[in-house]
Amino acid sequence: MNTYSSLDSIKNAIKTNETNCLSLTKFYITQIEKNKHLNAFVEVFEKEAIERSKAIDEKIANKTAGKLAGMVIGIKDNICYKNHKSSAASKMLSDFESLYNATVVERLLNEDAIIIGRLNCDEFAMGSTNENSVYGPAKNPIDNSKVPGGSSGGAATAVAANLCLAALGSDTGGSIRQPASFCGAVGLKPTYARVSRFGLIAFASSFDQIGPITNTVEDAAILLEVIAGKDDYDSTSSSKKVESYSELKATKPKKIAYFSEALQMEGLDKEVKATIENQISALRKEGNIVEPVSFPYLDYLVPTYYVISTAEASSNLARYDGVHYGYRSKNAENLDSTYTQTRTSGFGKEVQRRIMLGTFVLSAGYHDAYYTKAQKMRRLVQEKTNEILEEYDFILSPTTPHTAFEIGRKVKNPIAMYLEDIFTVLANLSGNPAISLPLSKNSNGMPFGTQLMAKPFHEAELLNFSHQTINSL
Repeated sequence: MNTYSSLDSIKNAIKTNETNCLSLTKFYITQIEKNKHLNAFVEVFEKEAIERSKAIDEKIANKTAGKLAGMVIGIKDNICYKNHKSSAASKMLSDFESLYNATVVERLLNEDAIIIGRLNCDEFAMGSTNENSVYGPAKNPIDNSKVPGGSSGGAATAVAANLCLAALGSDTGGSIRQPASFCGAVGLKPTYARVSRFGLIAFASSFDQIGPITNTVEDAAILLEVIAGKDDYDSTSSSKKVESYSELKATKPKKIAYFSEALQMEGLDKEVKATIENQISALRKEGNIVEPVSFPYLDYLVPTYYVISTAEASSNLARYDGVHYGYRSKNAENLDSTYTQTRTSGFGKEVQRRIMLGTFVLSAGYHDAYYTKAQKMRRLVQEKTNEILEEYDFILSPTTPHTAFEIGRKVKNPIAMYLEDIFTVLANLSGNPAISLPLSKNSNGMPFGTQLMAKPFHEAELLNFSHQTINSL
């Protein structure tokens, strides 16, 4: 069977009777079984996916199928799917079965996508390597000794290894774009509030956003078109009109900024830097204006993000106490020991670390010194970002400072791990949309991406330019 890299190619193959949804689903199930060593999927909905593919083939024959008919998709293990387990790759929720669909899942199903399984991730989406999962690390499909990135590592691995056509992940500080960069895929973080968070197991509520990981910009666009929009179940979701993102158009030359400090940053891989500089030259040759701008807050982005996000995590994860639902320690004897024993044995080390840090920055005597200052810093970052984007259409940067590294190399050094978010975290602090596009491969054979960030709710322009740019990279 031929492999397909886009929904459009699948739809064309279905039209010519080259394939159908049933054959596609069986193919991906076989691929997942052959590539179990990658540990991308934590559960495959084999029987259900096959039955659903048969029903959608009938819809296609009757010409009543939805926009996503033919798309076999995986969902990150922190996105709820009714009557299916959603564990956020944690011991705490290992037996939790959702009673409802996340809004994004409901919208996928309404447009006839086939959800094939749930994907590995860092526990409660906390991590940059997928090593903090109760299921063990997912592996990079290009080099199995290396990490796929995180927290949506299973999603990026699954798409890059052709275990499904596309995947939905969540992005809190770069958790869609960073693994997309490490695995050579397209990763899109929409504007905050563009996509409903209802049914997403929360990490940091003012940062979290669901988005697609795909092989092509076209597939990212149609997925965003389906999952975006106002949701009565999420009061923070935007009522702004959802544009026809999938109708990709040619664009005129754009004005693009890049941070001069970012390209001079210590720790930026020399080959990544050189390739970004070559991309800047190529964009200029195509008629775009690409200029350096100063961004004085680059060194404050990661500390600001981790103070606020861990504070929110401390609050969000307080509900997992052994009383309400989820795991309960068998060693619990009374109320105090129920809380202590359950949270000690139910959470992994990284989750415990972030809860402790978040509790500290919110505590009496430290709230103003850390949390309040971080919120002020966030406002400065937002204002500076908006100021730049008033003059420029996009901000360009590397997605990651280097390519994927070996499993186990950084897991014992949380500071080094947190610095993985240096280029991606700005879009989460400011709420802007950002996309990672596959750019090149390093001399070590590993891919890396380039990132474009746009004004809030300017996903159409971002996708149009990305589509045009990726074809010339």
